[in-house]
Order: sequence, then structure tokens, then C-alpha cells
Amino acid sequence: MTPISFEFYPPKTDEQRVQLDRTAARLKAHDPDYVSVTFGAGGSTLSHTPEAIQRLRSEHAYDAAPHITCMGGSRAEIRNLLKLYRAMGARRLVTLRGDVPSGMVSPGDLRYASELVEFIRAETGDHFHIEVAAYPEVHPQARDAHTDLAHFLAKARAGADGAITQYFYNADAYFRFVDDVRAAGIDIPIVPGIMPISNFSQIRRFSDMCGAEIPRWVSQRMLAYADDVDSVRAFGAEVVAQLCQRLIAGGAPGLHFYTLNLARPTLGVLSQLA
Repeated sequence: MTPISFEFYPPKTDEQRVQLDRTAARLKAHDPDYVSVTFGAGGSTLSHTPEAIQRLRSEHAYDAAPHITCMGGSRAEIRNLLKLYRAMGARRLVTLRGDVPSGMVSPGDLRYASELVEFIRAETGDHFHIEVAAYPEVHPQARDAHTDLAHFLAKARAGADGAITQYFYNADAYFRFVDDVRAAGIDIPIVPGIMPISNFSQIRRFSDMCGAEIPRWVSQRMLAYADDVDSVRAFGAEVVAQLCQRLIAGGAPGLHFYTLNLARPTLGVLSQLA
């Protein structure tokens, strides 16, 4: 069985906490290796992420991994977060540069994810299993594909244990990226990030921002379904399940699902992988 993991975002309201609890409970049956919790730009969810980690660990018995970013944070602030997560029992981190918040005067003490990985290793040794981000279709802010690959290799050489990709719908992009990484002498696991499709307008908006390409044939079929929600969900689940099957057959070491704190879209894909 291919290992799976789920990503959640930290709830900020009581209603969102109920939604997270409901989703976490429904996905639990699929026995994920771990779950991760995102972190807002510039510390906008500074308290919400630790609260969600604690909730998922204590209420749902998940191995929960916080996302940690360097953008806008000082070394002292990051050091305090690391101490907090160690005290909570966390052994895994998803380590990212983070987005640059609008109006920010200083990017913080650390500018790149590779520097953050080095800092975590210097502060905590091998305590944490460190995941970093990968972009098979190239980071939208990268100068070019070669520069983007070099940035990824720097993160791996700084001490990353593994990587999770931005979501994509073109398996060839993933396999080519892995081949390029292996040719550079890096052998850490690179787990595909999977984004289920249930709301096409939302996914199209996300994809425009993060640089994920939606195949034209998928877009055209989705547009033809228009407001037929059931057909959109069924077709989306089929497309993403076929992507997952191809990734698994090609040797992907796991699947990391971006749940958006919803159970149904991810369950729709997993039901076709059983």
C-alpha cells in the first residue's frame, strides 16, 4: 500500500474547528503516515498552527507535522517555535520559505528555505524529519527551470530528508523533475502533492497563482459541466485518481493530499485507489 498523508489548514473560528474535527475523523480510516498543518504568511497564523497540531495529536491521535516558514521571522522567533514543537512531541516539519506578505519591510533573518533547513539542523540536529517543497512545473517566481532546480538541490543538500511537490495534473512533469534531481545526485524521496478537484473555479484560481497547469482537455470538460456539481465532482475524482494510479505505477514513494479541510473530495479519489 502506498503511504499517504493529508494537509490541513489551521482553523481560526469555532465553526472551522468543527469542520476540521469532522474531516480529520472521516479521513482517519485511511491510516495516513502523518498529517501536516499550514502556516500563514508573516506569522498570520502564529498561534493557530500550534493549536491545530495539538488538537490533531490529542483529539485524533494523528502524527501531526507543522509547516514552518522563515519569511518575516527572526531567528529567535523560529527558535522558540522549534522548542514549542519539540515540547509538543512533533518529530516532523514541513519547511518552507513562505509567501512575502504585502507591505513587509524586512523579509526576516532568513531569506531562503535552504537557510531555514540549515538553521533547524544547527538548532535541533536530527530531531526533526524535514520535508521541503518541490515544483515539478517550476515555481512561479523562479527565473527559469534551471534556477528553480538549483534552489531545490540547495534545500536537499542543506539537510532535507524528503520533499513534497506542489500539486500538478501532468505526471510527466513529476517524473522528469525526479529524473533531473536523481541525475544531480540527490536521492531523497519526492512525494507528489495531490489536489482533488470538486470546485473547478476555485482550483483554476489556485492554479493561476501557483503555476500549476490544468490540461486543456480537463478544463474544457469541466467548463462543459458548468453548474452540474455532481458531474464536476465525479469527473474530478476520476481524473485525479488516474493521475495517482500513474504516479504509483511509476514509483512515487507516497501521496500527499491537499484536503482544504474537506473530506469528500479526497475520499472520492481514495475510493478509486482501493
